[in-house]
Amino acid sequence: MSTPPSTGPGVLTAEGTAAAIGPWATATEAYRLLTVDVPAEHWIEALTAARDGLGLTYFDWLSAVDELAEGFAVCAHLAGVGEGPGALRHLLLRARVPRDAAVLPTAAGVYPGAGWHERETHEMFGIGFTGHPHLVPLLLPEGFEGHPLRKEFVLAARVAKAWPGAKEPGESDHGDGPARRKMQPAGVPDPNEWGPLKGTLPPVAERPARGARTARAGAAAGAEGGPAVRADRPRRTRSITEGSASQAATAPAGGTATAPAEAAEPAVERPRRARSSDAPWHTPAEAPAPGRSAEPTSPAPASESDDQKPTTPQDGDSA
Repeated sequence: MSTPPSTGPGVLTAEGTAAAIGPWATATEAYRLLTVDVPAEHWIEALTAARDGLGLTYFDWLSAVDELAEGFAVCAHLAGVGEGPGALRHLLLRARVPRDAAVLPTAAGVYPGAGWHERETHEMFGIGFTGHPHLVPLLLPEGFEGHPLRKEFVLAARVAKAWPGAKEPGESDHGDGPARRKMQPAGVPDPNEWGPLKGTLPPVAERPARGARTARAGAAAGAEGGPAVRADRPRRTRSITEGSASQAATAPAGGTATAPAEAAEPAVERPRRARSSDAPWHTPAEAPAPGRSAEPTSPAPASESDDQKPTTPQDGDSA
């Protein structure tokens, strides 16, 4: 197998790497990572070419990515260590398998360290590896159903615990009153229909509907040109003797309604304020006729009554 061209000692290029692995391989480079895509039927052949032809003898890790309708992308990260500049060379080998037939041949015969990673990938994604010597569960407890890293897998923690994105600013876990129905994250069913709390949760209390405005209230508001009046709230008509419409009179046991306490008390007249003689605005005068000057008028001095005047003898009066 020919050595791939390079831009420096030991540096891999996309074109040279794809040509060294096989004519069915395509390579792309992004963020200083070289990725080579190969068909699933050439998976073992591509791994062997990377190890023997490119000198990538170190197996780093193997995993998968759920790409929904496109299936699963199984990725293996390989590396090689040499001497001099560009001694560390690595690439990502990737193969896609369909969702309904997610199977690849095992890479344990090329890289023995791949056996542990294939067990984890099989457990988390449900991808089979034919020829694996011991493809048994690795991390999940015995009897666990499903594959947690598939995107259609429902997380039980999201069902048993409120999703943080369902809360609005100001909401907390300490409220005891009825609240609106919480939002569920995408792909999570109702916790009362699936999960450990299935069938045990009470129905969510719905908010009472707002009272509709009656036609009479709407007509009155439109006739007066004022704002709309809600039918479930009385209009507040205040007066001195009756109070407001919201202060309903209570009826005793005898059945006779009693008036408010303010209406039972007699009205007390306040003493009128005495007018001062030195305030001309207290004694308004008529406006003068045109052409005449207004003469200032002063209020007449207060005179005593005739019966209180002292009597003095006149010249013609007899004593």
